[in-house]
Amino acid sequence: MNGGESYGAVETQYIRRHHKHEPKDNQCTSALVKHIRAPVHLVWSLVRRFDQPQRYKPFVSRCIMQGDLGIGSVREVNVRSGLPATTSTERLEQLDDEEHILGIRIVGGDHRLKNYSSIITVHPEVIDGRPGTMVIESFVVDVPDGNTRDETCYFVEALIRCNLSSLGDVSERMAMQGRTDPLNI
Repeated sequence: MNGGESYGAVETQYIRRHHKHEPKDNQCTSALVKHIRAPVHLVWSLVRRFDQPQRYKPFVSRCIMQGDLGIGSVREVNVRSGLPATTSTERLEQLDDEEHILGIRIVGGDHRLKNYSSIITVHPEVIDGRPGTMVIESFVVDVPDGNTRDETCYFVEALIRCNLSSLGDVSERMAMQGRTDPLNI
């Protein structure tokens, strides 16, 4: 469940603790890790904004919320051109500000990601003697007809890598600009 990457003891411990997916025979699952040179509270302030994924997800052009940002809230996400989709409807499944855990489930949209759910966790770490953050994102999703498990995982992992890279860029830029206070939550 690691996208072909090998992880150290700390990453493995967090994955086992927080990223429990039970894939069925027709599903694939994986977990990806990103180390970010920005404090955990800053990174979490971006990740936890279920209503504003476009702040760091480059494929999201717009987000319309239904609900109060609590568990069960639903967002309608418009996807930028270039992906095989235009909309995704997603429900907030888990939000824990103390443990820094966000879980979502895709419940609709014009794409092939059926029964998709993901968990993102944010963990403090020290990078080169400075406050940093380890972000782990895991998912489980159905393998669409006509695709292999490897093809499906590769596609989803590529999207997540892009999102995590952008999260790192945005967080690190904010930290370098001295914006170390969390965004309004």
